[in-house]
Amino acid sequence: MAAELHVELVAADRSVWSGEATLVVARTTSGDIGVMPGHQPLLGVLESGPVTIRTSEGNTVVAAVHGGFISFADNKLSLLAEIAELADEIDVQRAERALERAKSEADAASERRAEVRLRAVAGH
Repeated sequence: MAAELHVELVAADRSVWSGEATLVVARTTSGDIGVMPGHQPLLGVLESGPVTIRTSEGNTVVAAVHGGFISFADNKLSLLAEIAELADEIDVQRAERALERAKSEADAASERRAEVRLRAVAGH
């Protein structure tokens, strides 16, 4: 049996995804990080970006994450995000409209959130 880690992806308002995984890739302030079972303990700050979870069943779960923290110890990975959306939940047309609106208003933060949503869907 392959080694697994328990993953909890939680947003401020809800639990987004929970389960067993073999690999999680996330963007931190120190750069992209991949966490596999047995990784050294870590605590980091999440940047806006896609989080990719390779489940124990061999599936891939992709989420758009905006801010928060990542922690890992004892084969338990916690992603505590301000906002997190599974790629399956993202309305592509709405995200594209938000991106155009943010560009026209020169709203860099909104533009970044919309780009991350679209990247999460594309990577799904």
